[in-house]
Amino acid sequence: MIQPRPRTIPEATVARLAVYLRVLTSFADGGRTTVSSGELASAAGVNPAGLRKDLSHLGSCGVRGVGYEVRALRERIARVLGAEQSRACVLVGIGNLGTALADYAGFGSRGFEIVGLFDAAPDRVGRRIGGLTVQDITDLEATVTATQASIGVIATPADVAQQVCDRLSAAGVRSILNFAPVTLSAPAGVDVRQVDLSVELQVLAFLGQQRTTVGEVSA
Repeated sequence: MIQPRPRTIPEATVARLAVYLRVLTSFADGGRTTVSSGELASAAGVNPAGLRKDLSHLGSCGVRGVGYEVRALRERIARVLGAEQSRACVLVGIGNLGTALADYAGFGSRGFEIVGLFDAAPDRVGRRIGGLTVQDITDLEATVTATQASIGVIATPADVAQQVCDRLSAAGVRSILNFAPVTLSAPAGVDVRQVDLSVELQVLAFLGQQRTTVGEVSA
């Protein structure tokens, strides 16, 4: 029997649960019915002990000697993460990155529905992307209210990102994913997650350089 989960789950664990959900969905789509902790950990890029510790927050959901039922564990994680409920999102900034995000079909299967695309550039307003028409940024607040969007995605240049964050917060958006290369300030009650691609690339470059240095020393 699956036991009730604790009231709180560490943020880092939540991030890994989202990865496990993606991997389990891939397994289920491929016809897998069970998976061992070692297989799931390897596919998710974590160690088995860390995986078992993360899943312990969900209660008892595996069978010793058998592993995990793929669909049951996927559904359990989806419930914990709220992926079973559709969440309305708006996307601001339809440049190259914003266009790619708007045209990505994978959000729907994870419980996210983009309900509005916005930009200030006249040559982008009116374009059709991913089944939606890009709206003028002046329509942002009205659309958030009409759709009850709870998540805002910012893919604008850095110099306007804070202004967009302020408008989203004032309109009632309580979760913001920021791709702009700038740290945003949000009022209490609004969660902001930063995705800085340049920082991630620099980390990868450092790790690659470190491996090269270690290889030269050991040689």
